[in-house]
Amino acid sequence: MKTSDIFSYAFGAIRLRKLRAGLTTLGVVVGIAAIVALLSITQGLQTTIGDQLQTGFATDTLVVSTGRGFGMSPGAMIAAESDFELLVNYTQIIDEIEDVDLSVAVIRKPGYIKSGEREFLLTVVGVNFAKYADIYSRTFVAERGDISLNPENETVVIGKRISDPWKNGTIFSNVDEVVEITWTNASTLPPKNETYSGHVAAVLKEIGGFGVGGPSDTNVYIPISQAQSFFGIDECDMIIVQLENDDDTTIESVSEAIEEAFGGQVNVTSSTAVLDTISTIFSTVELFLAGIAAISLLVAGIGIMNIMIVSLMERTREIGILKALGMKSRTVLSIFLSEAVIVGLMGAALGIASGWVLANVVARVFTGGGFMSAGNQAAAAGGMTITPVLTPTVILGAFAFGLLVSVIFALYPAWRASRLKPVDALRYE
Repeated sequence: MKTSDIFSYAFGAIRLRKLRAGLTTLGVVVGIAAIVALLSITQGLQTTIGDQLQTGFATDTLVVSTGRGFGMSPGAMIAAESDFELLVNYTQIIDEIEDVDLSVAVIRKPGYIKSGEREFLLTVVGVNFAKYADIYSRTFVAERGDISLNPENETVVIGKRISDPWKNGTIFSNVDEVVEITWTNASTLPPKNETYSGHVAAVLKEIGGFGVGGPSDTNVYIPISQAQSFFGIDECDMIIVQLENDDDTTIESVSEAIEEAFGGQVNVTSSTAVLDTISTIFSTVELFLAGIAAISLLVAGIGIMNIMIVSLMERTREIGILKALGMKSRTVLSIFLSEAVIVGLMGAALGIASGWVLANVVARVFTGGGFMSAGNQAAAAGGMTITPVLTPTVILGAFAFGLLVSVIFALYPAWRASRLKPVDALRYE
């Protein structure tokens, strides 16, 4: 019997039992849809975060910190238990290390900015504008106004989302305006609010990404000297180090030199290491989610086996007649397996389409409002948008998995059908 005839016969048998075939296919559809939706959303999230991190990071930089606010390595945990403080003037020590181009201290404090009757939560960042602009020459760039490399005391540079938090042209603060920056000083009892009035010199271009120490759309920048005076500290949260190049050898040698210079009291992290770690985490999460979704497909496979066994019982006399007319056992086996192949292919095709639609719906629902409340955070309208990614690998894998599960769970019923003796089959009631 020709292969085309076998598939034609199998397809005809499916059409005669539409409801049963539909329910069998539905099980495959649900399993494949779950896999496709989860993987598409995960890969979309990984792509979005990766792009934003690459925008916010400079690959030729290192981040030096004490570990209290950054880093999860054993060295960071040791540093967190010590009383070591990373001071602003420690940049002079780092600048003397070979292959270091320059370094800039970063002071960060949570606060809020007030303009008129409105206010927004944000992060106040104190940096040396000239060095910071040199390291992040692509992102620390003014869209309006001018970033002075020798700023006056009250100079303020604001992120795009601080200026236009709703992305609709409604300006919260603009160039040449005076804003009040407030933070809560918890080092005194009772805690008290400290206020800093600054003149907006520039609004940054939209960055869209984020990175450790790098420019952000939701930050307010003030001169490092003003930050030391305003916050009453000489300690910085981190020091950004720009290297002569981004070779792995240079990154490793400079990292070791910095750790040695500070007696192992600091944690040194490279931007490329952070990106690699995040990629590894997402790969693990993706594998885990695919495994969970695969469970539903295995349940569908058990359903296929049950329904095909029932179909075998109902079609016993039919099989007996076919064998009595001379049909070979391997042809009967091929017919039943062909039915499983058709069910698997249809279920995979419908599952991929359903999963893609589901992924887009879920992504739209969860990213429609951003991460923060528009009433309290300037980043509300700038929330990360997830675009599901359906790769050829996922499509081919879904087809292969759906087909494989269908065929494997159909093997036993198909084998039983092929082993029926014509006489016993014709006597079956």
